[in-house]
Order: sequence, then C-alpha cells, then structure tokens
Amino acid sequence: MRRAMAAALSPLRLLSLPNPNFKPSLSIFPRRPLSKPSIKTRALHLSTSDCSSASLTTLSSSDDGGGSGFMEPYLSCSVPLGRRLRVAVLLSGGVDSSVALRLLHAAGHSCTAFYLKIWFQEDFENFWSECPWDEDLKYARAVCEQVNVPLEVVHLTDEYWNNVVSHVISEYRVGRTPNPDVLCNTRIKFGAFMDAISKMEFDYVASGHYARIVHSSENQKDDPSILELSKDMVKDQTYFLSHLSQFQLKRLLFPLGCMSKGEVRKLATQLDLPNQDRKDSQGICFLGKVKFSEFVAKHIGEMEGILLEAETGDFLGKHRGFWFYTIGQRQGLRLPGGPWYVVEKDVQNNVVFVSRNYFSMDKRRRTFRVGSLKWLSGIPPGREDHLCCKVRHGPGFYDCSITIEPSEDGSEDVATVNLSEDDQGLAAGQFTAFYRDNTCIGSGVILDSWDKRGFPVCDKALEIANMEDKSKLGKPVTIKVKPDNEGLNEKCLQII
Repeated sequence: MRRAMAAALSPLRLLSLPNPNFKPSLSIFPRRPLSKPSIKTRALHLSTSDCSSASLTTLSSSDDGGGSGFMEPYLSCSVPLGRRLRVAVLLSGGVDSSVALRLLHAAGHSCTAFYLKIWFQEDFENFWSECPWDEDLKYARAVCEQVNVPLEVVHLTDEYWNNVVSHVISEYRVGRTPNPDVLCNTRIKFGAFMDAISKMEFDYVASGHYARIVHSSENQKDDPSILELSKDMVKDQTYFLSHLSQFQLKRLLFPLGCMSKGEVRKLATQLDLPNQDRKDSQGICFLGKVKFSEFVAKHIGEMEGILLEAETGDFLGKHRGFWFYTIGQRQGLRLPGGPWYVVEKDVQNNVVFVSRNYFSMDKRRRTFRVGSLKWLSGIPPGREDHLCCKVRHGPGFYDCSITIEPSEDGSEDVATVNLSEDDQGLAAGQFTAFYRDNTCIGSGVILDSWDKRGFPVCDKALEIANMEDKSKLGKPVTIKVKPDNEGLNEKCLQII
C-alpha cells in the first residue's frame, strides 16, 4: 500500500508533440516493471495515423502478486468468449474502474488502461487551486503499476466541450434539464474514445459501470448484444447507458455487473488497491470541484427574475435566472417557512413558480411524451409488451405502456408514455429508460409539457408573470410558516 502510494505521488510528465491536424491525442505511460532491473519511462504522442503500428506491451500472465483465486467467483462478467482478449480499460482513478481492471487482468486478458482527460476548456483553470485531474491520474498510475499494466492518457477535452458541455449549456438556456452523464457515455467514453483507438485492434472496451452485457456467441455474431440490470440494483447504471447504439454495445465489457458495491469495496481491500478508501465521485460528471451555479453563471450569465407562489401569486423574492433551477428543485431558493420546491418555469418572462405543496396528490402526472428514441436492438417494442421504465437514475421503476407515433412534423417517432403511478418530478430534457423484465431495451428524452396537466398556477400568478414592469411589485411579501393542516387554495385552479 505505502509503496503504491509513493509511486502515485511521484511527478507525472506528459510529453506531447504539436499536431494541429488531429484531436484527440494520446500520451502513453508504459508500464514499469515491479522487479529489478528498472527501465526508463518513455512517453509517446500518437495520432490516428500511427495508432495501428504503436507497440502495446501485453501481459504474459495474470499474476496478481500472490495469487488471485479469491477473485474467481467475480469473473463471470469478464470472460464473454471464454478466451484471452485484448481489452482497453477506461480507468478514472476511482475504486470501481480499478477493480474492473484487476478483474480483467485476473481473467488473463491483455489489458491496456486509458485515462480520459475530458475536463473543459482552459478558461476554467482559475476555478482550481491545482490541476483537476492530477490526483485521479496519480491513483490510476499506482493501480496500473501494481500489476504492470500500461497506462495511456487520451486528450478529449475539445470533443467533450463540443459534444457534451455545449449541449448542456444550450439546453439550460431554453429551460430544459439535460443529462450530461448519458451524453458522456454515448458521445465520449464509448464514442470519441472508441474512434481514437479504432486502429489499435482491441477486442473490447471495458469500464467500471454497474451493468451487465450479454454477448452472442462467436458463431452467432449477427445477434444483438443485450444490456441487463446489474446485480446491485441501487448502483445500477443502465439508465446512463440506455442511449447507446448496438454497435457500441457489442464492443463493451462491464466486469462489475456481476457484483454489488459492497463486494467491490471488499475486493479493493483484499487487493490492497492504493485508492481502496477513496470516496465515490458525486454530482455532474464534468464539473468536478466547480459548483454548478458557478458554471452556469460563467457560460449563461445572470438575469434577475422573480419567484412567485404558484397557488397565491404572492411575490416571494428574486432569483438569478430561470436556468439555475429545475422542476422539483429544493435547494438554492433561500426562502423561509419551507421546504419550497420549484414547480413550474415561465421561460419567456424569466419567472420561477414555487410551492410548498409539491407532493400533493393532485399535482402529479403519469402521462408524458418522449422523443429522440433509441432502441438497443434496433426494434421498437410492441403495444402488447409489458414494460417498465425509469424516469431518473436510481432503483425505482414504474410499470408503463407506450404508444409510438410519428411526430407532428414527421421527422421522428415520439412515444406517449403512461405510467402505472403518478410522478411529480418529470423534467423536460431528462431521459426515460425502458425495460422488459431485467433487460434495458432503450430510451428517449422527455419532451416539454404538452397535455396541459402541469402544476396548477393561479390566475394572479400568471398575470404577474406577464407584467412588463415588475418593479411595480414593490417588496416581497412576508412569508408565514404554513400550518400542517392548511389546505390548497381551491380558487387557483387554472393550469399553466
């Protein structure tokens, strides 16, 4: 453990040669032998033109330093074809991807680890007191050195900005709530990265996601690969993987799909991984230590608007811009007598409607529409199919039925989804993932409200929202603590 951390804390040096005609780039950290004699570390800069001829040292054995028999019960998701494979392993420096690497190594595969440098542009460097990926990379290198696996760094900053961050900014500008983690998986980790290594002849790309993939046998290669729920239903990440293509799915391995989070942590301890006690990452994938409000303020700006109580129209205070808020949000409102929740947004007038009755039964919805549909097998489900769905990441499912019809302009199919129960937190821009039993069959993006069944906003609130000169409102009202038995304002029934 101490030796591994000492190695991790040694200075890292990225060598790169200018090549303006190619993005992304790769900087290789070849493995260091664990025993003498020592050899010098070398670093290369690859482009797509020389990836195919780059020499990648393969592992001659799966020796994990003292035997790895205790890992055998967990290897079932690491041997899809029953033979030795060349696997590109995405390594973040966290515990999950590190255990995934060790499982694949123990299974006898030839592994090369890749760290994706996907933080955003240089104008955000002032948000960090130190390099944001430095600690991750130190841990990743220490994990690789334990078993003599080569580590490469892939620079995808520009691709990440253009395909994920820019989309997130544009969606927030129009009042929708995108999911950057889904976009990162489809467009970067299993999109741009796969393109970058396409000439390096890997059999599979692996990561530390909690999901299972069932691949067809080698003599039935035309059959689709199947995405299934992981063993750990709480940590299951099929929701974030639900918008992949079949082409992407066929090239993936998820070694942790057969394990629970507790088993992963236990194995990390048994393997004496240098990051075994490291906490899981939280929050939006590309922000790191940057606060969401700081990110939004920098790239969208601020525009003062008003907070109105949905049921009464009372002027409660001011906000910095509707794009800082999403439906169901509770934090950041800074209103007394709560909890208060964001229940609707008037994007045109920059008004945010809030309520303390967010969980009232008559405020929930069970019908909504989903666009940008993608079915993992390429075939949409039939009306007779019994389906379940997730409208957000987590262990909760709804039974549902869907009807697929062309959109009004005929450009794409749109699914009308009917849930078995009401949900009060449906947010336009988020994904809905669909399941048949334990198989994820695809997903789509929740569209803007269309059925006039949003949260009830009273006439007074709507009238104030449309006022051109809101300075006439004067000072916000004094908010009184709401009694537990206070009912809803029955006179405010108009639907926004």
